[in-house]
Amino acid sequence: MARKQDPAWLAAQYNNRARVPDHAEILARWARDSQVIRDTRPCQLDLAYGDTPAERLDVFRPSDAAREPKARRRPGAPMLVFIHGGWWRSLDKADHSFVAPALADAGAVVVVPNYALCPAVGIEDIALQMVRSLAWCWRHARELGADPERITVAGHSAGGHLAAMMLCTLWKRAGDDLPDDLVKAALSISGVFDLEPLRRTPFLQPDLRLTPRSARRLSPAGFPAPAGTLRAVAGSLESEEFLRHNRLIRRRWGALTVPVCETIADADHFTVLEGLARPGSRLHTLALQMMVPVATD
Repeated sequence: MARKQDPAWLAAQYNNRARVPDHAEILARWARDSQVIRDTRPCQLDLAYGDTPAERLDVFRPSDAAREPKARRRPGAPMLVFIHGGWWRSLDKADHSFVAPALADAGAVVVVPNYALCPAVGIEDIALQMVRSLAWCWRHARELGADPERITVAGHSAGGHLAAMMLCTLWKRAGDDLPDDLVKAALSISGVFDLEPLRRTPFLQPDLRLTPRSARRLSPAGFPAPAGTLRAVAGSLESEEFLRHNRLIRRRWGALTVPVCETIADADHFTVLEGLARPGSRLHTLALQMMVPVATD
């Protein structure tokens, strides 16, 4: 227990860029691939879901070839909203367009929202921005060719935390017109669900500015189990703490709410996300399962 109070140990556990020597190359590849996708795929970029400059999102629609009869059993395609990571303080939706094509080719409308970054805002502000983005998606689903009854959320790292937060959202408080079950399923990839250790992690403290109270209030592991389902995965090569977070949410919410709690073999904190963009991978399959019925059912 003493080592878990040690700032040096916490830094080693949570500083994924230090843990993965080729992280810069990976992030650069994501950015390059994402630019090509935005240049070559049908998409709508920088649509406003709120009033601030950060509140913008990108939409990637299925190609005509993806609209097979099975994918049209109900009006509109399923929608998957992907929330990027970066410790709530870095990266951008433009770095993550690469996740969209494989999902769009399976028949989904893929939405990638941006959010303001710490320390200009707090994590609670970011969570509320994601609430606004999901409300926007529900209200505009039909015009995007999507079914508002089939909105799911996926997120990586800090985005995995935000995906879990969306599953727990009291949607009627966000808008009288919104359904209670706006988000029925979420996929958390290397998510963090207990923010107390982050409050004591030196390289994160100045930007996240967590207090004991805010860390508790923003920790999904302390919430009652939501009505929807969460699939929680992490890379097998990740730190002890990220693997603990993955197990923790299953333990706190139970197997009915978290039916999948797995590690992806030979994947680190960054490469684990790439499975979402690779048809046939475990991660891609889990995403499709959340959106049933789709073309693969």
